[in-house]
Amino acid sequence: MSSQTRAAGSLQRVGASHRTLMAWRLLSAILLLVMGGIHLYLVFYGVGGLLGALFVVNAVGALVLAIAIMVLHGRLLLLATGLSLLFMLGTLLALVLALTVGLFGIHEVLSYKLVPTTLVVESIGTIILAVTVALMLRSRRES
Repeated sequence: MSSQTRAAGSLQRVGASHRTLMAWRLLSAILLLVMGGIHLYLVFYGVGGLLGALFVVNAVGALVLAIAIMVLHGRLLLLATGLSLLFMLGTLLALVLALTVGLFGIHEVLSYKLVPTTLVVESIGTIILAVTVALMLRSRRES
């Protein structure tokens, strides 16, 4: 096999890896936006007080992190993706705590508006972001 053919094959693998990583980044950003959108929707339709303020902060944070995942490169991208994973996981943990033992004096019930949907979105988002972080770490190690 000529060196030219090997180089072309190597470039094709790198391109596929880049496209795959971009797809995972896009999926991660979409799930962050969906999570933030759910929290913002709940603020507009009845959640107020401290919880409402925290939901607004969640929506803004999700927007900022989703944009960061799509526009940053290199170490900053890895940092943004890692922070997004922690953010999503923390939000999921807060909901689980509110459903079980309570959080900040708030006890949530599974039958409340969008709670089951939020559990699903945040669980899937956590998994997607974990895979994205793992792929990014692997891609950095290979380069």
